[in-house]
Amino acid sequence: MNVLLFGATGMVGQGVLRECLLDPDVHAVQTVGRTATGVRHAKLREIVQSNLDQYSSVGADWSGFDACFFCLGVSSAGMKEADYERVTYGITLAAAETLSRLNAGMTFIYVSGAGTDSTGHGRAMWARVKGKTENALLRLPFKAAYMFRPGFIQPVHGAQSKTAQYRVFYALSKPLIPLLRIAFPNFILTTEEIGRAMLAVAKRGAQKRILESRDIRAVLHP
Repeated sequence: MNVLLFGATGMVGQGVLRECLLDPDVHAVQTVGRTATGVRHAKLREIVQSNLDQYSSVGADWSGFDACFFCLGVSSAGMKEADYERVTYGITLAAAETLSRLNAGMTFIYVSGAGTDSTGHGRAMWARVKGKTENALLRLPFKAAYMFRPGFIQPVHGAQSKTAQYRVFYALSKPLIPLLRIAFPNFILTTEEIGRAMLAVAKRGAQKRILESRDIRAVLHP
């Protein structure tokens, strides 16, 4: 399996990249992002470009992929809706529309979030924009498209957020996570579990097109 990975330098993307490189069924991984990952591996090839919403010049470099794991995203904190939509919806669809033309047999998996609003009428701005993005992706002519909606994500194996406030939050909450996993087993996922679940869904599919945390966990623990 050949995998295209967006957002490999983010916390979730770091975990997904690790699992892709460890999986013997993955022959090649190509990352796309504004910065290099710093990872060196025989399977890995990286494309670094500053503009992530223009892909008119791509061609053979984006063909021949079996799966795309789209982990790129930003926090909505302090952002106006138009700016958040430009990044969350605009960049995602620019990439996905191009990929759907070049890879008819591709499985596309998008990392959304718990609480995403598919109706477009909710009060939370980020949830509406994520929902609009999900709906647009599900209409594209991929072999299959799946929306992952994790809740609390626990970084493991060295993965960490690029946002300083989040790194502080994860450091402070680390002692509580074992208790939280017992109390809310279907709400907490590790970056390793998300990566492994993406690979499993890319290989074998899933019964649902929108997977909440409990559904993601069920892929690994049926």
